[in-house]
Amino acid sequence: MAFVPVYILILGGTIIVDYFAGIYLGKAKGKSRKLILIASLVANVGVLLVFKYYNFFLHNLSKVLAAASIDHALPFLSILLPIGLSFHTFQAMSYTIEVYRGNQQPEKHFGIYALYVMYYPQLVAGPIERPQNLLPQLHAQQFYNFERIKAGLMQMTWGFFKKIVIADRLAQVVDYVYTDIAPQNGLTLVLATLFYSFQIFCDFSGYSDIAIGASKVMGINLMTNFRNPYLSKSNLEPIKQANSIKQQLVPYKRGHKLDNRIQFDTS
Repeated sequence: MAFVPVYILILGGTIIVDYFAGIYLGKAKGKSRKLILIASLVANVGVLLVFKYYNFFLHNLSKVLAAASIDHALPFLSILLPIGLSFHTFQAMSYTIEVYRGNQQPEKHFGIYALYVMYYPQLVAGPIERPQNLLPQLHAQQFYNFERIKAGLMQMTWGFFKKIVIADRLAQVVDYVYTDIAPQNGLTLVLATLFYSFQIFCDFSGYSDIAIGASKVMGINLMTNFRNPYLSKSNLEPIKQANSIKQQLVPYKRGHKLDNRIQFDTS
């Protein structure tokens, strides 16, 4: 991921599309509502596919063509993945879908809507928010509250500890072992695998704590997605507990993975 100033124009363009899509979804009736929704989803998914998967697809295609001894000159793009594009996309899609389904009134304040989809504490690592939870809080007036700020800073500190002290240190061991597994013995591989499970947990949960804590400092309460995933009684339990975009976008296919990030609640 990278920050490229000109990419702000692309994100701004999708924000404008989705803002007016929400407004017109609130006014339109019949089949036109579905067409508006489809246009909004195509705009968002199209941008994500180009930046995240276009070169990936061509790279794999070039391998297939090379294996078949076929000369090729594929049109690769010299682009970088904008920071937070995936979460921006799913956050925007959750809004238009909720408006389409009648669960959310269109947001008429353009600045508030832009803040909703670009809310910085959760932009890179989530958790993805329902508009019903976040938009009313963005409209509310916030006041200084020492206990709230202290709680938020403590949660951020705990998140940084898990990410920097635990996850990043475990990653050094895991990377060393799995970079060259040939000379490793069985016990070393078992320990590296065990360390990796704690690494990804502390990595993702640490990011979540940082995001939720930073938001709490400003008086905004973000939702949690999972509760104690490693203590689940079955593989489906974390999915059933999730309040993520997977449930918002495809309620008839719950459990299908739309993004490769998992957010954890560590409370």
